[in-house]
Amino acid sequence: MSNEIGPLTTAEKTVGILIYPDAELLDFCGPFEVFASVRLNEEMRRETSSPIHQMLVAETKDVVSANGGMRILPDVDFASCPKLDMLLVPGGPGVRALMHQPEHLNWIKLIAPQLGRLASVGGGSLVLGAAGLLVGKTATTHFHSVDFFREHFPNTTLLPRLQMVVDGNITTASGICAGIDMALYVVAHTYGETIAREAARQMEYPYLDEQNFRLRDGK
Repeated sequence: MSNEIGPLTTAEKTVGILIYPDAELLDFCGPFEVFASVRLNEEMRRETSSPIHQMLVAETKDVVSANGGMRILPDVDFASCPKLDMLLVPGGPGVRALMHQPEHLNWIKLIAPQLGRLASVGGGSLVLGAAGLLVGKTATTHFHSVDFFREHFPNTTLLPRLQMVVDGNITTASGICAGIDMALYVVAHTYGETIAREAARQMEYPYLDEQNFRLRDGK
């Protein structure tokens, strides 16, 4: 992918980020920064904006208190959320409670077939598992959640030593840094590696070459 001339596509994409009480901040703020840093024309960085439109999605539009107490204002609620190209589910201390909230699980199950990509960071994979979306799939999760994951989702192959696993259109990342790498991977596969590298450079974040990702692509 490093030899492409120009972006692979110029299409705009819409990414939804699920937020909920006690969600881990950097699980979603890291990927958010990656997507916000994307430019199709690096020479016009200051004059243009990212082709990736992001919105914070929650059950209601009420303020959500994330892990550490930061107050987050959702852009849309479940009822008003537009069609998404990708949904990102972060982990955090609030995951275990979220696994038992049918409103969240049912909404994820409802929109999952419409998504080009469903992604999780850290313990967010537990939510995907609770929604029944990882049956027969391969995934990774945060190291603190490995035993819990295996106990509750025996029909999913867990690869906890991998930082990122891609199985079809489902991508799971093990934690904060892996979530940023995953976002760059998504950018590279959407707009090209050159654009992903420029986004990483803008963030002064080391770009992990794809050959260093250990992936399962589900094919």
